[in-house]
Amino acid sequence: MTADLVAKRVTNLLAPQVLVIVMPPVVGLLAQGWGGAVWGLVASAFCGGVPAAVIALGVRSGRLDSHHIVDRARRTGPLLAAVAAVLAALALLVAIGAPTLLVATVTAMLIALAVTVPVTLRWKISFHAAVSAGTVVVLAHVLPVWPTAVAGAAVVALVCWARVRLTHHTWPQVVVGAAVGTLTTWGTLAAFGVS
Repeated sequence: MTADLVAKRVTNLLAPQVLVIVMPPVVGLLAQGWGGAVWGLVASAFCGGVPAAVIALGVRSGRLDSHHIVDRARRTGPLLAAVAAVLAALALLVAIGAPTLLVATVTAMLIALAVTVPVTLRWKISFHAAVSAGTVVVLAHVLPVWPTAVAGAAVVALVCWARVRLTHHTWPQVVVGAAVGTLTTWGTLAAFGVS
């Protein structure tokens, strides 16, 4: 398998919309069993499902180049849809009394978007790197910390390599993306007192 094919597979398998759909129910399941997984599915439907549908429609209509939205100038509409969907998810989760970990996780998504959206309007920060790094931080709250951090760092490095290999980002763009994902997620979970 060529390096470019590996990079494409990594990019697709660990795309932001994939992680945002898969992560909440997994985290809910690990933290609180099947009931937590159901709460996570609610978060997934809004935070991942709605933006993925908006992007799919954009690709189908020809307005977007791919579900990775390589053209930075085309990111604004889908990102605003993502912000609206995450806000709706957060309001719903709070209103129906969702577990603190899931409320904190969705809040972290919102804060990460609040940082990355304005940046990407001027400079192409990597959402792949930001979301993968944030996912590792959340998983480290429900799995053994050090093994999760070490394995997660390797996965984030692989995602960063793939984005650079495909020339969709530069190393500074993926490093800043990973740092934003890590710091915003860690800071949000800490502010919620999630341990």
